[in-house]
Amino acid sequence: MADDWDDLVLDEDFIRSAGTTEPSARARMLAARWREQEPEPQPWRSDEPPAGWFFSKRRRRWRRP
Repeated sequence: MADDWDDLVLDEDFIRSAGTTEPSARARMLAARWREQEPEPQPWRSDEPPAGWFFSKRRRRWRRP
């Protein structure tokens, strides 16, 4: 008696055709946080640099030897 699994080929095309629907961990974390409290609207472009950016008056230039 032939089994249905005998004819199944698990090649690269089969694996790549499988759909993935699970969101990333960050997306799940933000969705849970936003369910509790909606985020404040943010401007698309702001006059202030984002947190963590440091601007220096001195610029480094790479010189070729």
